[in-house]
Amino acid sequence: MRHLDFFNIKSHHEGKKFDAIAIFHRIAWSRKKKEMDKTYAELRRAVETTELVDAHAHNIVALDSTVPFLSCFSEASGKALSFVPSTLNFKRSLRDIAELYGSESSLQGVQEYRSSSGIEKISNMCFKAAGISTLLIDDGFMLEKMLSIEQHSDIVPFVGRILRIEHLAEEILDEGIRNGKSWTLDTFTDMGTKDVAKVVGLKSIAAYRSGLEINTNITRKEAEEGLAEVLLGEFNYNTFRNKSSDHLSSLLTAGNPVRIINKNLIDYIFVHSLEVALLFDWPIQIHTGFGDKDLDLRQANPLHLRNLLEDDRFLDCRIVLLHASYPFSREASYLASIYTQVYLDFGLAVPKLSVHGMISSVKELLELAPLKKVMFSTDGCAFPETFYLGAKRAREVVFSVLRDACNEGDLSIPEALEAVTDIFAENAKMFYKINNAVKSRIPRHVSDTLAKLDNHVKQEFNSTLQDVVLVVPQKRFDNFVKENGLGLTCAAMGLTSAMDCPADGTNLTGTGEIRLIPDLSTRCRIPWVMQEEMVLADMHSKPGQVWEYCPRETLRRVSKVLKEEFNLVMNAGFENEFYLLKSCLRDGHEEWVPFDSSRYCATSAFDLASPIFHEVVNALQFLNIDAEQLHAEAGNGQFEIALRYTTCTNAADNLIYAREVIRAVARKHGLLATFVPKYTLDDIGSGSHVHISLSQNGQNVFAASDGASRHGMSRTGEEFMAGVLHHLPSLLAFTAPIPNREAPLRTACPPGVADGIVSNFEIKAFDGCANPHLALAAIIASGIDGLRNHLSLPDPIDENPDILRDKLQRLPVSLAESVKALVNDFALESLLGEKLLVAIKGIRKAEIEYYSQNKDAYKKLIHQY
Repeated sequence: MRHLDFFNIKSHHEGKKFDAIAIFHRIAWSRKKKEMDKTYAELRRAVETTELVDAHAHNIVALDSTVPFLSCFSEASGKALSFVPSTLNFKRSLRDIAELYGSESSLQGVQEYRSSSGIEKISNMCFKAAGISTLLIDDGFMLEKMLSIEQHSDIVPFVGRILRIEHLAEEILDEGIRNGKSWTLDTFTDMGTKDVAKVVGLKSIAAYRSGLEINTNITRKEAEEGLAEVLLGEFNYNTFRNKSSDHLSSLLTAGNPVRIINKNLIDYIFVHSLEVALLFDWPIQIHTGFGDKDLDLRQANPLHLRNLLEDDRFLDCRIVLLHASYPFSREASYLASIYTQVYLDFGLAVPKLSVHGMISSVKELLELAPLKKVMFSTDGCAFPETFYLGAKRAREVVFSVLRDACNEGDLSIPEALEAVTDIFAENAKMFYKINNAVKSRIPRHVSDTLAKLDNHVKQEFNSTLQDVVLVVPQKRFDNFVKENGLGLTCAAMGLTSAMDCPADGTNLTGTGEIRLIPDLSTRCRIPWVMQEEMVLADMHSKPGQVWEYCPRETLRRVSKVLKEEFNLVMNAGFENEFYLLKSCLRDGHEEWVPFDSSRYCATSAFDLASPIFHEVVNALQFLNIDAEQLHAEAGNGQFEIALRYTTCTNAADNLIYAREVIRAVARKHGLLATFVPKYTLDDIGSGSHVHISLSQNGQNVFAASDGASRHGMSRTGEEFMAGVLHHLPSLLAFTAPIPNREAPLRTACPPGVADGIVSNFEIKAFDGCANPHLALAAIIASGIDGLRNHLSLPDPIDENPDILRDKLQRLPVSLAESVKALVNDFALESLLGEKLLVAIKGIRKAEIEYYSQNKDAYKKLIHQY
């Protein structure tokens, strides 16, 4: 008994000892976890916020499609779907979807939410939560009631098409049979170029049909026999196989192929598609690894592609192996490591596998493959939830894999951060050349290739552009508006910001009409409404005769004077400040209040607005406009975006489009973006500061050639800037119709410029109410006057100008003073045109009168600027 008591006491103390050890380990692990969490916080933030380019996906279907919702969670079909609810992926994914929707965590609860919400709502929810900005769709996987590619454009900023070559081949054969055409190999292989405006790549599912051991030396005769077998059927083909090729071609309308499975024909189509891909500089996706039961997995091993990869004709053809080639992930990694043209995509493997399976498959890809060759996709299909799940799991898996790589010493944190953006977006952008496709309505490489195509193909290509719907219908735009423009009252250039009628003193009335002639070089799709286009226009008194009031022509005209007299080109880069405002009700009235109240350059402000800015930057890239910087400014809810400098005519056009983008994206998020210089009297104002430089034969000539020059600028630069300073009181009537800042001009010396040298100067007194074309034209005119009269700059002020206010010339403090200065500025009048200046002065005087009599009217300007 005592022995037992002793034993019990011992066990009791032993238990306390073990408990203490366990507690010690828990504390140690907790500390280690906190340290790890801190170490990888930046990596996690990058993984969670990076935009996603979904490089391989399929169409969404309507809610009333017969495609079973269970296929959202598995590649199974038919009776095998009944076992899907017992899979790990189903149980995990259903919880994720229910959490996103806030619905009951059951299959019935999720389906009821889907039915009551509608496809548009759940699609927007899923894609917004996924953070997908770009979608590349293979629409050759036909599903009942699937949405068109254009309908997907309402969900994400950019949608590109991946052309499935086997499906296209079957469509071509079906069409020929329906129309009673006789098919030969030549007519059959004239395929694929009619949709080049939409296509960003090709795809092959040869792995499903006859396997990946492609015969790259397939003969024409073998392909013709394969085509005959497909069209005539096995029995008829054997009957006629000894007939001549011409005789066969007359019989090829007899069959109706369900699918092409003849290996010779598939191989020929594949090789021909590689030739097309090289012609149009398209990459090609190749299905490898697992899929549904139609696939013979033994033939889907990417090692079968060796003959193709070694063929000298196709060494420049970019190839991506889909689905992580699972379960052949290591084989795929090996191929990507030794063949320069091979890239990898891990869609479908994430999220269809278990968590361990997802992580291990991605780790296996990275065992040998370069990080610059691995790309994300969801392989989303039929249901928007598949895109959400693919993105959510991919972020979790990539974080886990990169964190482990850092722990194991394979990567540093900065290297892992670079890998995040590469895997999720940048690799795909480079591989599919999405930036090129997005920046221009017709990709440059396609435009170049068109010159080599015959007229028939060109006509087919041009016909694909007819899916655009404009405020002016497409047909009318092409048949009439392109040449003749649209009518507009002459009074348009006499309107003020407050009245819908011409101001007195402008010499413009409601009688008479001008023509708005579209400048087709500025025509582009609207990134947020891909079915529409926008285009800038010039004002003509009649087609072919420019109206003297046209702002764009005024800028071109004075630019021409600068070029012809001094061989100079003025470049401009805008820093545009704006407020993001949200609507709220106070005492039953709508008020617009700041989006947030963070401080200058606060990361919290940027984080809050990050989803908006990702869309803004993507849309600007779509329009070939480069944003160099975007940050929170000092005002509550105020931000600034800096646009890359370019020739002044392009800079003005870009500024117009950039403001359209920011306002549109803000509206999409339920906010109001305003560039008005003073939206409220109790916060700081917004400017549209512009940096000005001069170039001659492509070289910056504003900067001094060495540090000995006065003010660090060339004599040419000083004279031009002195002209701007001299005319600044008049310029303000163009650039800033509000009280002005203390330092209206300053020189700039950005990184990379030698010490003591300045590369440009900045005009601070330029705001969002200014017409950028007229304002830049006035700046050039001022500079020309400085060059003609060899004006000099005064000594610069390097201290607070307010201390020296009694010694310095005061700038206008009101719009009235600016207009008074403009009245007496004959140099600007001679360069800009007397009639135009009469109109401008009339408008300004009318605005002065209106706003002096209506003290709160300025509050409405947030909806105009």
